[in-house]
Amino acid sequence: MFGNKSTKPQNSIDCLIGTGTVIEGNIAFVGGLRVDGHVRGNVLSADSKPGTVVLSEQARIEGEIRVSHVVINGTVVGPVHAAEYVELQAKANVTGDVYYKTLEMQLGAVVQGRLVYQEDAKSEKIVKLKPAAAD
Repeated sequence: MFGNKSTKPQNSIDCLIGTGTVIEGNIAFVGGLRVDGHVRGNVLSADSKPGTVVLSEQARIEGEIRVSHVVINGTVVGPVHAAEYVELQAKANVTGDVYYKTLEMQLGAVVQGRLVYQEDAKSEKIVKLKPAAAD
């Protein structure tokens, strides 16, 4: 809880989808992605590397988001999977389940779905034990 690891998203934005831009199809990226436009497709971190998505107030994504960090102030229609950090700002409107490890939600944010806490990867491993053989 008080360790040196920061759960906040990175500050650099490597790609911008501007206002008025509509993209139809999946987006795979590395680093930081800011969306001010409209995406109809999934937004994923490429090669399972850490990635940050920032959605502005006018942004809309219709599809799944699967990244390490996400900051939402726009509209998402679909599930949001964040391996580390989700920030739902005041104008966020998510229709779908939100999977998170750390969640920050401001007054006014709306989630029409479930908020699902994700344990560390270590605890996700399930070991099945065989019952003892009857003699």
